[in-house]
Order: sequence, then structure tokens, then C-alpha cells
Amino acid sequence: MDKVDWRLKGFEFINCNCDYGCPCQFNGRPTQGDCKAIGAVRVDDGYFGDVRLDGLSFVMTLKWPGAIHEGNGEAQAFIDERATQEQRDALLAILSGETSEPGATFFNVFASTMTKMHDPVFCDIRIEGDVDDRTARVKVGDMIEAEGQPIINPVTGEAHRARIDLPGGFEYAVAEVASGRTRASGAIPLALDASHSHMSRLDIGPTGVHR
Repeated sequence: MDKVDWRLKGFEFINCNCDYGCPCQFNGRPTQGDCKAIGAVRVDDGYFGDVRLDGLSFVMTLKWPGAIHEGNGEAQAFIDERATQEQRDALLAILSGETSEPGATFFNVFASTMTKMHDPVFCDIRIEGDVDDRTARVKVGDMIEAEGQPIINPVTGEAHRARIDLPGGFEYAVAEVASGRTRASGAIPLALDASHSHMSRLDIGPTGVHR
């Protein structure tokens, strides 16, 4: 790994093509046999070495033909256009996984399964979200629109709450599960409806999740 200290604290939204709960979170195979996903992060407090990253956002679109650990994945990054060149380089370095200890972060784990990294896009990114309310809204230029909302109990019509707690996870400590919807163009088109989503208070660095 490249030994640069960094830390990202903020809001994370994930939407994939699995059913609610996502078997991948439990070392199971993806619901549909393959994996398609979007990941969006709003950095509320962050740094990479001496470079501050507060207030910036980034989004990733990803796909794998089978389970993630089987590889042959593709990814594309979308970086906040407000970022300076130093900040862009810093975020891309984190996303590359090369500044994480092996296996310690989802950036490193996912990067190790990729065979194709599409050119990054620098554009306007807007991410709003509330982990406790299980709500999120993501807009990336004119290429991506995504949202998350609580799962609704089909009998009572009330919001259903479920959480995933991963004491040894490489992405989050605890995530709230929700229902997601995404429409994305770009190198990895996505059309997801009422599929698994989770949201978390991201707090991660080169050695993994801060707990």
C-alpha cells in the first residue's frame, strides 16, 4: 500500500440489484446471480495527507458478472467537479484501493476484483441523506439519479426498520437497510427498482472501519 494517512467521515448510500438484505452481506451469492450497484459518499469530514476533503462527494457505478469475489468487475468513478486537482488526485487514490491495507477497506477489496476501470467523470454531484430516516437522494450531472426510502410493511403500511451489524466488516460498522431506486447512464448503465439499499455513517481509513 501507499503509506498516506487518510480518513473519510460522512454519509454513504448503496443501491444494488439484490433483494432487500443483500446476500452478499452474509457471504451468500447475489440474488440475481450477478451484481450491479451504485455507491455514493458525501464527505462531511475528511483528509488525505495534508489535503482536506470536507464537503466533497463521489459516486461509483459497479458491476460483476457473478459474485464480487469471483472478479471480472467493471467500475466507473464520478468525482465532485468542485474538487481541486489535488483533491481529485486524493479521492482517486483512495478509490484505487492502493492507499488501504490489503483487505482492510471496501475500496481495496473491490479494486482487487476489477478487470476494467473506466475513465472517471468530473461533474456536479448532489447527495442528500438521513441514515436514521433511511432516506437518500443522489444526482450526478444528467447521468445518474438515485433515491432510497424506508421499506414499507405490506400489511400495516408502516415503515419497516432493519439493520446489518458487521463487527469485522470492511465497509461499515452498522447500516440501515432501505429500498433503493437508480437510473444511470455512462459506462455502466443501471436500472434498479425497489431493490436492496443500505445507508451508513461512513468512518473509514487505510486500516479499515473506525468503530
